[in-house]
Amino acid sequence: MSRSAEKTNSPALSVVLMVKNEEANLPRALASVGFADEIIVADTDSTDNTVEIAEKAGATIINLEWKGFGPTKGEALSQAKGRWILSLDADEEVTPELAAQLGKVANGGEGGPVAYRLTRQANFLGRWIRHSGWFPDHVVRFYRNGHARVTDDPVHERIVADGEVGTLTGILRHYTDPTIDHYLEKMRRYARLSAEQLFAQGRHAHWTDLVVRPVWQFVKMYLLKCGFLDGWQGFVLARYSAVHVFTKYAILKALSSAESTPEIGN
Repeated sequence: MSRSAEKTNSPALSVVLMVKNEEANLPRALASVGFADEIIVADTDSTDNTVEIAEKAGATIINLEWKGFGPTKGEALSQAKGRWILSLDADEEVTPELAAQLGKVANGGEGGPVAYRLTRQANFLGRWIRHSGWFPDHVVRFYRNGHARVTDDPVHERIVADGEVGTLTGILRHYTDPTIDHYLEKMRRYARLSAEQLFAQGRHAHWTDLVVRPVWQFVKMYLLKCGFLDGWQGFVLARYSAVHVFTKYAILKALSSAESTPEIGN
């Protein structure tokens, strides 16, 4: 434990991971945060060796009921005792440079930003993406305990700080999609969750959402954001990102049509 944490009898830095069936990724993530004073693994009914791996690493295990990404992550983060909290996904890895920066902030004084954006870089199908609008991907994941909250979004949840937000330059590695099958499965799940969220907000899909938005997504990522410099992976990423957009709005259109279709006999 750090000297500052010893003085206050509380951890300087807590790391929280929300997981389910992450035996392939979890060892790498946990190994990268061995510098933390407290590591919490919030498990949501894993059926593989996720819990055993976390226990062997010395992490504190809590079991949570799945309520969507936002609400569940918020509950997980509320368990942390550290003065600073790092929210980490199982498919992410803290680099040594970033670890040093996190430790310096956590063991510093009370002044300065209450939260920090981390500079994340994704590994897509074995390639580190440097363009396509994916890098640098700044995400708020590190904050002073009690000075931020997680949005209740069922997907693409965000951490919102109540004060100044700084930026750390150390890289947070994100091993997002090792295979096409993994990406397509995640894409379908996220497309449905996003569509259901839009539907709950009273949104409806129009023909422009089905035709213009997907085309624009491809053009933006592959041409304007220089995805062509990311090799064949850049083309696949732009192509399937367009499919994701189309799928999301097609599901939204189906949900809207089902709501407006009268029952037979009425």
